[in-house]
Order: sequence, then C-alpha cells, then structure tokens
Amino acid sequence: MADTALTVPLRSPLSQVADRLAAATRSSGGAIRLAELPFLAQLNVRLDAKGAAAAAVGLALDLQLPLQPNTVVRAGELTALWLGPDEWLLVGPPGSERELESRIREAAGDEHLSVTDVSAQRTTLLVTGPRAQELLAHGCPLDLHPRVFGSGRCAQTTLGRTQVVLVARDEPRAGFWVLVRSTFAGYLADWLLDAATEYR
Repeated sequence: MADTALTVPLRSPLSQVADRLAAATRSSGGAIRLAELPFLAQLNVRLDAKGAAAAAVGLALDLQLPLQPNTVVRAGELTALWLGPDEWLLVGPPGSERELESRIREAAGDEHLSVTDVSAQRTTLLVTGPRAQELLAHGCPLDLHPRVFGSGRCAQTTLGRTQVVLVARDEPRAGFWVLVRSTFAGYLADWLLDAATEYR
C-alpha cells in the first residue's frame, strides 16, 4: 500500500519576519544583528546531579552537565544550560533530538531521570553585534554587564515582558541566544525590531 501521508514543509515561528530581522540588521550599520535560529533540538533533562546517571549521561554526550547555577557548558554542537539543581536544557543541531534522547536514556540505564523533547515549544533568536547587550538591557531586568552576565552564563528571565531563557554565548563576539516560546516569538520579534530602531 502506498504511503499517502501528507508532508508539510516545516515553517519556523518567525519565518514571516525573517526579512524584517535582516533589514534591521542592515540598517543598524553593524551595531546589531538579529536572526532566528530555527528548529534547534531542545531536550529538557531532569536527574540527580550527584547520581550515577549524571556522570553516565555526560560521558555519553561527551559534555558534562553544568553544576554551577546559571552556567553553560558547550562541546562541539551541543550546549547544556543549567536551569535548576536537577534540571538542564540540552540544545543541539536541528533534527538531532531523537538521537540525543536515545543516547541519554541508554546511558542512564535504570537510573531515575526525565527527558522531554521540547524542540517545538521554543524558537531561538540570535542577537549579536557591539550593541547587542545594550539592546537587550532595554527590556530585561537582569544586569547584563559582561562582568555579571558574561560569556557562558544563562538565566530564565523576562525580555519585553516575555518569559525567555537568555544565554550569553561563549564564542568571541557570539552575542546572545534568546530562547522564547513559539507562541510569543512574534511578539518578542516585534519588540526587538522596535527597540532596534534606535540603531538606524
């Protein structure tokens, strides 16, 4: 019997504003860059940080889960964000969520853990450039100065009254990831675009 399932091309939450994000980047004269990083794999992982599963998962992923509050560990294409004493968000390349979940579950064996694929729940905005920190500071209650929220830091916070996970990327001049729920992505993009008019 022939496969009659309809295949619908993936559409990111911000596909309709991609041109506006690019235009804001151009008009800023290099001060900021705004772009969506769609379809990143995102897995919420919960386990005992001091248990055997944490070490086994770290070995399986070749990436130790961060134990310091609000820190980020990156290895290759994987990034682990500390969200709580027993909770992490694992971010990987698009399409890798099933393989990553399988590796985590296999490594943990019979140890207690929870792995939830939340890839479709959020999208990621990239905010970079010399004025990126200043732009985000307009709507974020955190002190984003590099001495406080420098590279390799993350936090669950608000930006423009929207709940986000904010990540200060650890590569040189890499700026920030803003992970936002898909249902609020359009609103947050509009907020960023409005705030970015200052840099025209």
